[in-house]
Amino acid sequence: MGDIRIGTSGWNYPTGPGSWNGIFYPARNRGRGFDALAYYAEHFDTVEVNSSFYRLPDPAMALKWARRTPPGFEFSLKLYQKFTHQAMHQRATSPDLPGDADAVALPTVTRVDVDAFLKAVDPIAEAGKLGALLIQFPPSFRDTDDTRDYLGWLMQSFKSYPLAIELRHRSWSDHEPQVLALLSEHGAAWVQIDEPKFQFSIRQNQLPNLRRMYYMRLHGRNAEQWWTHDHPDDRYNYLYSAGEMNGFAETVATVRRLVQKTYVYLNNHFAGKAVANAVMLRHQLGQPVPGTYSPDMIARYPFLESIVARQDGGGLFDGVQAGEDAAAEMAAEDAESREG
Repeated sequence: MGDIRIGTSGWNYPTGPGSWNGIFYPARNRGRGFDALAYYAEHFDTVEVNSSFYRLPDPAMALKWARRTPPGFEFSLKLYQKFTHQAMHQRATSPDLPGDADAVALPTVTRVDVDAFLKAVDPIAEAGKLGALLIQFPPSFRDTDDTRDYLGWLMQSFKSYPLAIELRHRSWSDHEPQVLALLSEHGAAWVQIDEPKFQFSIRQNQLPNLRRMYYMRLHGRNAEQWWTHDHPDDRYNYLYSAGEMNGFAETVATVRRLVQKTYVYLNNHFAGKAVANAVMLRHQLGQPVPGTYSPDMIARYPFLESIVARQDGGGLFDGVQAGEDAAAEMAAEDAESREG
């Protein structure tokens, strides 16, 4: 029976309509030493780092992440956008360029870029806390000879890490045997995703392609606000029902008999919905639900009442690891993780 790790995509959503403050985290009176990552790690044993997509992690920061989490905790990190989202990277780093950059252009990266990312996240790997490297491509990344060659180069370049490849365009599933062969050649897991389905969306069967690792991401099903929304948070404003989550639980229970390690990350992060669904999934799989949850969280998601331990009024955050710069880090480390 393989190991199952369930967590959320990102841990710090401090502002905006989908903030976790006042729901999963306290809204105020936290004190300067409140450490969101350490608090999160009291509840889950893994997290998917989205901030590494928006900027190269500082190796010193990555080392602090490792030190602020308990033994056995694992980070899966999303690859920097320069490797996968060429147009987005250009807009972020060169805003004066024309806005009609080719959205499907192959990224222009070199071995120098690869080495920079390796250096940035090596402290986590050296601490034995690296789960997987998530390589997520946009829907515009279609299956062609050039994109396959690039994907092969990318997997070869990061072969020292366990790899999870997220492809979103239907052309990849339309050529499933060839894609499976390519991923298997490099020992990479094909990420199984749940999201609103459109005509061009990838089709998947949720089956593993490796015995070593299985990787699933649940983005929510808010089709109405997926492409058009007032705030980026709105895209992920979706709470899976118990019935929907039970379907995923059945899949994971089957997969764990075939695969050594399974990662499931909830990315429907609006207002802590990812936390609530991650707890639900753990419970449905018969896993313990560690940590305590605030009355505000339970009031918002009443199904948690019979699943979690409730916080009492005193010593609410006693035992949370604190560092003198934890509050500043919390504001910087993952605040951009809203485009999962």
